[in-house]
Amino acid sequence: MRLISILLLAALGSTAQTPGQDPAQIKQRLAEVQARLSQVDQQLGGLKKRRKGVLVELQGISLQADRMRAQAEGARLKRDEARSEVQQITFRKDGIHKEIVRLRTEIRKQIRWMQALGPLGGLGLFPSTESFEEFLVRGRYLEYWRSQQRRKLEQVQRLQGDLLQREKDLQAALTRLAREEREAGDLQAALRLNEERLEGFLDGLRQDESKQKEVQADLAEEALQLERMLSQLLGKARSEAFETALSFASLRGELPRPAEGTLAQSFGEHLHPRFKTKTVQSGLLITTEPGASVQAVAEGKVVFADIYQSYGPIVILDHGGGFFSLYTHLRYLHVAKGQILRPGEPVGTAGDTVDGPRLGFEIRHLSQPQDPQKWLKQKYK
Repeated sequence: MRLISILLLAALGSTAQTPGQDPAQIKQRLAEVQARLSQVDQQLGGLKKRRKGVLVELQGISLQADRMRAQAEGARLKRDEARSEVQQITFRKDGIHKEIVRLRTEIRKQIRWMQALGPLGGLGLFPSTESFEEFLVRGRYLEYWRSQQRRKLEQVQRLQGDLLQREKDLQAALTRLAREEREAGDLQAALRLNEERLEGFLDGLRQDESKQKEVQADLAEEALQLERMLSQLLGKARSEAFETALSFASLRGELPRPAEGTLAQSFGEHLHPRFKTKTVQSGLLITTEPGASVQAVAEGKVVFADIYQSYGPIVILDHGGGFFSLYTHLRYLHVAKGQILRPGEPVGTAGDTVDGPRLGFEIRHLSQPQDPQKWLKQKYK
């Protein structure tokens, strides 16, 4: 019993520190975590089909860390769900207990009143003819009163049964809470180990020039494959071509930002700050908040919405006239191939990279990269 009391105090204390734990919101977030896990598993499955190398190994470790983060988040949510259940059961128990006390108090008062009236309830043994009508009225009242007390007694018995069931529910909820607490702690410890493994791999990569060159070559090959895919999209029949009423070329310098954030890497050639390798950025790399909303910058047709190599989940919009906008390193995709989007409509949410939450944003004309800063009305800094 002492262990249960300690668990109950801890659960109620934790819930009090985190108000507003709406069970419906927790369930929604759990569904999102499950969707994220499915997506990561899909990406890990895709890695098995690719040529083995440093880049694929790095992606595998990074995805495993991402998977562990999602599992740890899911465990925390399940723990919060269990805490919420404990709190709700405790509140229901308190309410039942108060109702039982109230009914018992009423019954005791009525019994004391009847005892004061005597064994016949003040009816008298031989009522006079004049008081006979009053006698019947009082008799009916006493019968009604007795039936009311019987109902109250039955209600007390039902509530005592409910209270016993709530006690059982509480015991089960506390057992579940203890299990979820342990699982959350275990997953958090496993996550720390996985992130240490990832950091160790990155440290080794920083010190191994041959591996850096291999990563650089793999990234260049992926960029070339993406360019080929865009060329294939351009080569589609005219009947499938997408055209808008407003020419995309006329929107130069007027496009809205795809997401709020700051500039992590600009367009062009760069020296990677961690690996000291030269990389060519074919768009912008934007630092965002985790899970930030990403919107279409102009009207367009979704021609690709799927996971693509180290770019992760990406969306490609065809804006007509040979213009495309690309949104890479997404966490969730909110669109499907063939969908027509208006400016400002969501395409997905920003995801994570080894450098933190990032969004890749590109604009291409005839598959050739353009500097997105020149197209935006409000440039990133």
